[in-house]
Formats: sequence, C-alpha cells, structure tokens
Amino acid sequence: MRLPISQLSIEERPRYSYGSLETTIRAIRDHRPLDLNAERWRERNPGGSHADWCAAARACVVDGLHYDAGPVDLQAETISRTVRDGLIVEHVRFNTAPWFRIDGWFLMPEQRSGPIPGMVVMHAWGGPMIFGKDRMVNAGRDHPILVESRKSYSDRYLAEEYARRGYAVIIIDSYHFGERFPRGIGGIPESFDPYELSAEEAERMTELGYAQMYMSVKQLNWAGTTWMGIFYEDDRRCVDYLLSRPEVDPKRIGCTGLSGGGWRTNFLAALDRRVTASVSVGWMGTGDHQQLYNFSGAIGTFCLLPGVWNRLDLPDIAIIGAPCASMVIVGSLDGLLAQTGVREAARQIADGYAWAGSPDRFSYHHPAKEHCYDADVQEAAFTWFARWLHP
Repeated sequence: MRLPISQLSIEERPRYSYGSLETTIRAIRDHRPLDLNAERWRERNPGGSHADWCAAARACVVDGLHYDAGPVDLQAETISRTVRDGLIVEHVRFNTAPWFRIDGWFLMPEQRSGPIPGMVVMHAWGGPMIFGKDRMVNAGRDHPILVESRKSYSDRYLAEEYARRGYAVIIIDSYHFGERFPRGIGGIPESFDPYELSAEEAERMTELGYAQMYMSVKQLNWAGTTWMGIFYEDDRRCVDYLLSRPEVDPKRIGCTGLSGGGWRTNFLAALDRRVTASVSVGWMGTGDHQQLYNFSGAIGTFCLLPGVWNRLDLPDIAIIGAPCASMVIVGSLDGLLAQTGVREAARQIADGYAWAGSPDRFSYHHPAKEHCYDADVQEAAFTWFARWLHP
C-alpha cells in the first residue's frame, strides 16, 4: 500500500531516483500482483485462514531463496574455551553447508541452572566489513573501527550482554564478512590480519570489500542462488548448533540483530519454527515507501529475491512468523528508513498477528532514536525476551 509523495514528511522526500528510467521501473512495480500480500489475499479469500495463507507465502519465500544445501552434519568442535567476567566464551567451528565450515563464538553464563534459552545474535551489514562476529564479542583484541562501530550499541558487546542475562548465545561471520571477507580479488590481498591494519588501511580494505558487491551478486546468481539464501541457511544452522548443546532449552530459542541483522532476524523468525521469540532492530518498512525514499542507501544485495517481492512485501515476512513472539524496533529518528513506511508495516503486521490469533505476540517499539541498538533499545529487547523466553 503506497502513500503518495505528498504524504511524506519533508525529511522523507525522495533521496533516490532512477533518472530517466524511474517512470518505467515504477510502472513495472505497479504491475506486480502482490497476490500473497496478507491484506490483499484476505480481501480475495474472505474467511481464509492464516495457516492457509502462511503455507503459500512461506513456500514462495523458500523457493525465492534459491538455496538448499541439503542434509548437513555440523561436525561441531570447540577450538578454545575461556572463562571471564562470569561468562564462558568458546571459539567453535561447524558446518553450515557442504562447502562452508565456519567459526563462531558461543557464550553462556558461568553460573546457570538447568537448560537455558538460546539466542542467535546477528551483526549488522553496514560498518567494518572486515569484521563480523568480533563486533559483538570481545575477542581479546580491538581495533579503532571496532571501537567506532560499538557506539551504535552504547559501547557494549551485544552478544555478551545477552549471555549476562542468562542466554546461550551463538554468533558467526555472515557471508562476505570477517573471516569470510573476500580475498585475492580487486586489490584485496590473499591474506591479511585485520587487527594489524591501521585505521586508514582498515577503512580502505572495507571499501574494497564493498566494491565487490555487484560481482558477488553476479557470482551467486550464476551459481543459482541468492545472498539471503546463504544468510538464512547459515542462521538456521546456528539454531541447529544451539540445539546440539545440552545447556540449551530447545523450546526457548530467540534471535536478534540490527539493520541487516534485523532483516535476517525477520527471515529466521518467519521460516524456522524452532524460533519462539525475536527482536528485529532497524529494518522494517514497505518496499514501495523504501524505493521512493532511500532505495539506493538501504536496499542491499541481501535484499534481492526475484520472484518474491512481486508477490509479498516485507511486513508479510513478519506475519509469516506468527505466533513467534516478534518485536520490531525502529527509531523515529532513523534516517535509513521511510517512517511512513515503517508505520504502515507495523500496522499490517499488527493486523496480521490479530488474524493469526496472536495479537499479544507482536510489539512495535519506536523510540526517539537513530539507527542503533543502544542501551535503551537493548533494555526494551531484554524485557521482550524475558517475557517470552524466561517464563
């Protein structure tokens, strides 16, 4: 449901234009059937159930990911284990596909009683691409660009904050980040230690990584897959890993992240029924509002899913997840997203959760914040998770 430009605030006037092709591309978008948008589907199927719609919508999204790694044996191992500041911190390694064996951090409180809730924490897309999981955990080393990136989290390591509150936490480098950053292409050396780079060198290396985005999309498309397909499968394997740990209660699994991590949170909560609660921060809206307002700045390569966005919109992803207890947090000062689109998405999700019979399991929080997951936002998230994962 698109609002006309006249209803956008001055701050939300379009930042992006496709130039001479804008009229054409908008005509193509207007031609989309959006037949699986929850509101349109309900209008065409009076009396239809959320379960019926959900089955069709989920199938569309899963098909649109174009990624199926098949059965995967995690072959999980613990590389190292330390105890510090009341936390157990393990460097772990496991398979997420036959072609991916990745490292991660697993954290849990040193003092605990019985199985505890599990949490998949996801790092953001924007920021220092040469680091991923190490943005969220104190790896024993630091770097000026990591210090800068933590400002969005009130100078906290987010994964550690969750572990201190009683969660068993897993976090990995997503594809193209941290240890999975491309090397040996576009001026990027075959091998380098990001911690040994100067601040200027690190910024330049990150720029070189971002410069490979288009090449990466083409390569993934040639391989027959999508960036979000890899993201989702990796994140789903993180749930597998949590469930492989005897310390984790399999009935209490959550996920959360900021920005691109918020986008991934929406998908994991929607498609993996083992997730019982989620908090998505800094990425929710409607496609048309975002295309009009800030397509170039906000629509990353991980958002591209041909065959999906002509039938569904982002709020539908959240509605698919019902009855997963879902909180969406977008700051009212977040300039990345069109606030009119954010509000419209929240309305649609609330209606969708009511339709699913779970109105109390959706919450929209819009503090006077910019694009961040700071201490105040964290407290709202902790309260939400405590309600659903710490009964």
